[in-house]
Amino acid sequence: MDITSDIHSQHISRQFNHELEELKTHLMAMGGLVEKQVQDAVRALLDSDSALAERVVDNDRAVNDMQIKIDDECTQILARRQPAASDLRLVLAVIRAASDLERIGDEASKIARNALELVESQNGSRGFVEVRVISEHVRKMMRDALTAFARFDTEMALKVVQEDEQVDNEYKSAMRSLMTFMMEDARVISPVLGIMWILRALERIGDHSNNLAEYVVYLVKGLDIRHTAPDDLDDEVRGDEG
Repeated sequence: MDITSDIHSQHISRQFNHELEELKTHLMAMGGLVEKQVQDAVRALLDSDSALAERVVDNDRAVNDMQIKIDDECTQILARRQPAASDLRLVLAVIRAASDLERIGDEASKIARNALELVESQNGSRGFVEVRVISEHVRKMMRDALTAFARFDTEMALKVVQEDEQVDNEYKSAMRSLMTFMMEDARVISPVLGIMWILRALERIGDHSNNLAEYVVYLVKGLDIRHTAPDDLDDEVRGDEG
């Protein structure tokens, strides 16, 4: 059943409705924190800001705590309310989304740790352009996926899913460029490897953002599109409307 045609916001129990809205609110707050973690981790690298990188690493615990809180809230709702249909899908989607957000937080922490090492080594800025481009792309994916979740917007979610392939291509192109650079100058191998790890973390953030968007389609349409080819997504999702 399409959640947009379900009486999702109306329940006999106003408390139940409030609990579901709180769940969404807490997920969006976690998403906002995680997005800032990614932004700050990349900025720490580009601005050679060790203090900012250290704050990102320290703040990872806050991300973990938010996931634990959201999981506990979901468990309580499942146990006490025994939700069905679209309400059950919402709770399950929130659990999955919180897990992906926590993993994005882990990737932000990895970026910050690598940034600390690169700032200390002071070995130039090779690869910074690629980091900036891909980081902006995946942060937009994450932002749009969270917005789609908040609005139950499958159109926006599908656009995020289709963006993931472009991020993968940007990542592969950047890796080829950096590999060539290392072969030409062995002295830069160590710092460039650090940049490559950062790019890998950003690519993984794109993958997790893609997952967030897929949960929106599951939430709204009840469809699992995880293994659907990108070219077939529109037909499958819109075909379900017929």
